[in-house]
Amino acid sequence: MTAAYGKAYISDADFFAEREEVLKTWPTGSDVDLDEAVAYHRTISDDKKFTEALKKAAEEGRVLVQPRAGVALVDEHIELLQKLAAEADLLPTTIDAYTRLNHYEEAQKGIERSVAAGKSLLNGFPAVNHGVKECRRVVEAVSRPLQVRHGTPDARLLAEITLAAGFTSFEGGGISYNIPYAKKAPLELSVKTWQYVDRLCGYYESKGIRINREPFGPLTGSLVPPCVSTSVAILEGLLALEQGVRCVTVGYGQLGNLVQDVAAVISLRELCDEYFRKFGFENYQLTTVLHQWMGGFPEDEAKAFAVISWGGAIAALAKATKVIVKTPHEARGIPTAEANLQGIKATKQIVNMLAEQHLLREDSLQNEVELIKKEVRCILDRVFELGEGDFAKACVRAFASGVLDVPFAPSRFNKGKLMPVRDSSGAVRILDWAGTPATDEVREFHRRCVEERGVSEGRKPSYHMLIDDIYAVSKGRLVGCRR
Repeated sequence: MTAAYGKAYISDADFFAEREEVLKTWPTGSDVDLDEAVAYHRTISDDKKFTEALKKAAEEGRVLVQPRAGVALVDEHIELLQKLAAEADLLPTTIDAYTRLNHYEEAQKGIERSVAAGKSLLNGFPAVNHGVKECRRVVEAVSRPLQVRHGTPDARLLAEITLAAGFTSFEGGGISYNIPYAKKAPLELSVKTWQYVDRLCGYYESKGIRINREPFGPLTGSLVPPCVSTSVAILEGLLALEQGVRCVTVGYGQLGNLVQDVAAVISLRELCDEYFRKFGFENYQLTTVLHQWMGGFPEDEAKAFAVISWGGAIAALAKATKVIVKTPHEARGIPTAEANLQGIKATKQIVNMLAEQHLLREDSLQNEVELIKKEVRCILDRVFELGEGDFAKACVRAFASGVLDVPFAPSRFNKGKLMPVRDSSGAVRILDWAGTPATDEVREFHRRCVEERGVSEGRKPSYHMLIDDIYAVSKGRLVGCRR
């Protein structure tokens, strides 16, 4: 394929016909004016554009630091972001759970209850209910680039409103914001709605406004093997490029083993370039993000800081473009602004300390990079074969057949049979490949790694070993050994 866009590129006629229906979903949709939005984006200074910040950081070899944060009311959300802007390089707007499910009526009740209570009673910012004008107040009140972070299988109206308001980055994808988040949402439908989101971002691109798109890399955040998360990231990147997006940030969720995590970020970047170019895409901006540990956290703050700092070290040594920061209150629920700032400061300290340091590509690192590449190519060869030239069909058919399988995902469109487990060094290996393809050589390597751990612990590798691994970090270790 050598064309600028893929075969499933949504035509203008189809796109604008669908827009009419999307904007009717909730009253605030009527405030979206694409021409006005494009004109507004042209007034945004470069220091508040996500794409420019990422570009500059990549050129300078710096790791940008970004938290997660969002509350129900506009003024309180602005106050929160202004506090975080004192330390963070990039700012989020995390969307509430009702909006993620398109339950705008419930989100409105949450806003009203929050007003009455004088504090946020939602776990995020209900951007759809606030509408373009109020969301733009947020954009204009802060000094850093803003990204929408959420978890929505159908994010069409959310994208319309926040992009029209001036947000310059939008997170998520048809796989990564369905399979790990929803139980009943059909994958075919979520992929389609996210093609719309990407087409919307592609429309802005066609008008000279570059919007950053970031698929959600960690998926379930629970021992997801790098070959699985990387395969999904490549697919969602291709789906975005196919609709005209030209700025993509691909992500990876920290697993804990230094060599494997650094290798995963390196191979993610290199494989994306490989596959994007293979399918004819050349003029794109590619960056990476490392998500700090997404599993259970220690309740003790000092121990939590150790986990946070380890994630910062991984990001720095892997030369990720940015890192998503955790807080010392992860085990307690929604963190305060002060806890968020502590996580940002701890991460920035270690990122700055390691800025000039490199993890040499010694044999162990290079071997891990090559292993991940072999695994991903084997998976994607089969995925693209199933798709018959259509990326969307490839995604749906790959999950239906179990070729792609995300551990611990709630979706009934995910087989849930692939079983990961750590080896003795803490690297995540695969105990049961189920329907996921791999060469005999790769399978034997994983079998040997897991077997060696079993021998060292005096037990047979099994689901029980996996359960121990899931809770290990919250109990002060990486590998769930019986001690």
